[in-house]
Amino acid sequence: MDTGPLESWNDGAAKRAIVEFVTSAAREGTPGFVPPADRIAVFDNDGTLWVEKPAPVQTAFVLGKLAARVRADPSLAGREPYRAVVDGDEAFFRALEAQDPGAVTLMVRALGYAWEGTTPEEYEAEAARYLASWRHERFGLPYTGLVYRPMLELFDYLRAHGWRLFVCSGGGRDFMRVFCEELWGLPRENVIGSAPEFAYRDGVPVRRAELHGPLALGPGKPEYVLARTGRLPCFAAGNDDVDVEMLQSARFALLVVHDDDVREYAYTDNAERARATAERSGWTTVSVKNDWNTVLTERPDQEVTRCHR
Repeated sequence: MDTGPLESWNDGAAKRAIVEFVTSAAREGTPGFVPPADRIAVFDNDGTLWVEKPAPVQTAFVLGKLAARVRADPSLAGREPYRAVVDGDEAFFRALEAQDPGAVTLMVRALGYAWEGTTPEEYEAEAARYLASWRHERFGLPYTGLVYRPMLELFDYLRAHGWRLFVCSGGGRDFMRVFCEELWGLPRENVIGSAPEFAYRDGVPVRRAELHGPLALGPGKPEYVLARTGRLPCFAAGNDDVDVEMLQSARFALLVVHDDDVREYAYTDNAERARATAERSGWTTVSVKNDWNTVLTERPDQEVTRCHR
């Protein structure tokens, strides 16, 4: 069995299921064969490809933008979500963390107005400046060190067997496109999800306040995949409840389970439905604690690299 490329994966049910599916998909004339054109693999980002606790990397970027708007126009402080940002409303932030559609919609609309009229280059320069100074509060790592090494190895393994890879996230398509080539080796066009409309004005594209299509949450994820590729995914990976529909749409579903509070975080919040669906549907589940012998792409400042066998 060709398992060499997945060096950070312990030999277990998850690794064996992945290898069996991928090798069968490449074997023409067998029941598991997947034609090359249909080899579409789609991944969620936060919590699937990199650490999302205690808050996703993008969080301080967007909250800082809204706080700056309130400073420039204090009348906004009485409106949502600006009020929640100014007051530090924990209930609102819990709803946002759970990717509640109501809270996310409020945030997306506000961010649409915050960057309205901005060119792609201006937005990306602002995001790049933020990322250059950002550090994880527990690990002391830059964003580049928070990516899961086993998932990068899975990317390489799938590519070697003729799969086309996409990332679909509600966390902001254009933010991910700033680093997708550096971190994942993915071209920008293979990063899809929640994004604004654009207008072409005086020879320059600028962001509009309106959202392009639905939020890339729940059913919005397979909708985006279908719109971008013309196909539903054959392989899909996620980690929480808003990934369920995308995982259900795939032939092979991979659910990352966060259960390692030493090398990463252990939590079940916002993933209860996903775990129940995985058990009921026979999805392949990945235990961070038991299935990965290495977690992050960079070593944290403190000793958190205990190997689990």
